[in-house]
Amino acid sequence: MIDISSIANIPPFIIYFLGAALLPLFGKGSARKVYLILLAVVGLIGVAVLEPHVGWVFPVLPGLDLTFLYVDRLSLIMGYIFAIIGAAAILYSLDIVKENGELMCGLLYLGSAMGAVFAGDFFTLYIFWEIMAFASLGLIWYTRTERATKAGMRYILFHLFGGCALLAGIIINYMGTGAISLVPGALGIGHFPVELGLGYFLLLIGIGVNTAFIFLHTWLPDSYPKATLAGAVFMCVFTTKTGVYVLARTFPGAELPLLGSDVPFLAYMGGLMCIYGVVFALLQNDVRKLLSYHIISQVGYMVAGVGIGMVIAQGEITHMGINGGIAHVFNHILYKALLFMCMGAVIYRTGKRNLTELGGLAKKMPVTMITCVIAALSISGVVGFNGFVSKGMVIHAAELSHMHILTLVLMLGSIGTLLSFLKLTYFTFFKRNDEIEAKEAPLFMLIPMCVVAFLCIAFGVYPQLLYAILPYPVVLYDAYTLAHIVSNLELLAVTTFMFFAFRVLIMPHERITYDIDYIYRKAGRGIIWFCEKPLTAFASAMDRGVHRLTDSAVWFSRNPAAASVVLITATCTKLRNPFASEDNGQERDRKEEKPQLVDEPMEKLSIGAGVMIVLLFFAIYLIVMFIHGWLSP
Repeated sequence: MIDISSIANIPPFIIYFLGAALLPLFGKGSARKVYLILLAVVGLIGVAVLEPHVGWVFPVLPGLDLTFLYVDRLSLIMGYIFAIIGAAAILYSLDIVKENGELMCGLLYLGSAMGAVFAGDFFTLYIFWEIMAFASLGLIWYTRTERATKAGMRYILFHLFGGCALLAGIIINYMGTGAISLVPGALGIGHFPVELGLGYFLLLIGIGVNTAFIFLHTWLPDSYPKATLAGAVFMCVFTTKTGVYVLARTFPGAELPLLGSDVPFLAYMGGLMCIYGVVFALLQNDVRKLLSYHIISQVGYMVAGVGIGMVIAQGEITHMGINGGIAHVFNHILYKALLFMCMGAVIYRTGKRNLTELGGLAKKMPVTMITCVIAALSISGVVGFNGFVSKGMVIHAAELSHMHILTLVLMLGSIGTLLSFLKLTYFTFFKRNDEIEAKEAPLFMLIPMCVVAFLCIAFGVYPQLLYAILPYPVVLYDAYTLAHIVSNLELLAVTTFMFFAFRVLIMPHERITYDIDYIYRKAGRGIIWFCEKPLTAFASAMDRGVHRLTDSAVWFSRNPAAASVVLITATCTKLRNPFASEDNGQERDRKEEKPQLVDEPMEKLSIGAGVMIVLLFFAIYLIVMFIHGWLSP
């Protein structure tokens, strides 16, 4: 059944897909700007009017329906933040994107992310999952540099691998459980039933690629810094956060039976991502690569929250972990998009992207500096900003679950995050650099930056705005307790002191830092060498051997009698004198005689001789059968 009776029932992806299709009709001037602004507004309205329901259901096979619109509280909060940042990214791109193709890729990327979070079944989700991968690839390749082209190839290879794993997991799980729909029996926040087995692990790997699990993460810091300036704003939002959303649907509180005990591997994977991303971010010189590693770190908080899942506290079951993870998705999208917008503005005006080349921009780009500082304070979880609320929820969920190691790791991640963004803001805006030339960013870049900065403060000062749209009611948590505020300010003071006291240890440098992808690339080159050298040599040797064998068979078949004489003669000669040189005259004469003998016409046998040979063959055959007992009943 397809319910399309009102705008409230239109899947949001249709708005953006249709917008991308019509974009070329408006050229590249003012008409295009007006059209894109209206499209951003319509997209916001299209999500704002949605209410929990199921619609746009297409029966495909008996018991198999494709559902293109499933709205519940979990998909709604994702739709809200995607529409907000989608609109901001569209405005940001108005002055700096010249080609319609790049904007179309951005709109298709945004639309496919919307399609994924409002999908009501896993097959529909998979369709949009793959569109996301190919649409975002265009945002990398539109940079039109050799490095971007190669990074794009590595990016799509990773996502093709993840997509294949996801599809295989969906099919295997469907064959085992018959479950494909994400819509529960009664409308609410349902979870896809996953049966432990091969399908379980393939689903986890497929989702893990998009969510940037450690060992599956290298596509992210490799490709995001090479995307276009506007493209990076789109890319920092949708892929990883859609992955977290699917984790919340499929693996909330997931445990892995290991050595007889249940290990909350998803929660600890989040902790590993958190600390790993921070460490590598501190080592970066490229500003967008630093931000890319912090996506991995911040997604770690989300994954940890989803992995913690439900928490029993004071005799009451709460969903503190999932609420915290999804709240951090919402807040992270705001401040991370703002950070990429700010650094994009810096690169746009200066042409420089390394911290060693920047500095002195506080007076030249004051609005960009202020919005960047707000984003840095937000991602660092400073009191009064939105990151303080959601990061505190995840850490509080870990404390209530008595995961002491995870709690410590998440707190260390907070320290590293603050150090990273003290480094970023100081060396970009406040370090002295009298040689740099710059001016403030264009108006259409500044407007979304200021709006998103305002939202970072609004959701931090008044977190009830966020609590009201979370998937579950928020209980047993108050962000602004005195103890939480004091501990946060202490952490801020100590980390700031560490930065200025030991600044020399985290000074930006020109050295290359190697990630796990160094091993992958070395292994890949080794495989290519093996295929090109030993394997090719072996194949060539086999080919030559088969050709020799074939030539010998042809040579023998021309005149078997003469060929047999030649072979017997050669064998006897070799046996008589095995160490004789093959270069003597007699051997040369024999080699010259060999083809001549065989090429002569074969003498015809008489009929009687032929009959005798056939009878002899059958006699030998009967003897063999008798010896082996083949004639026994």
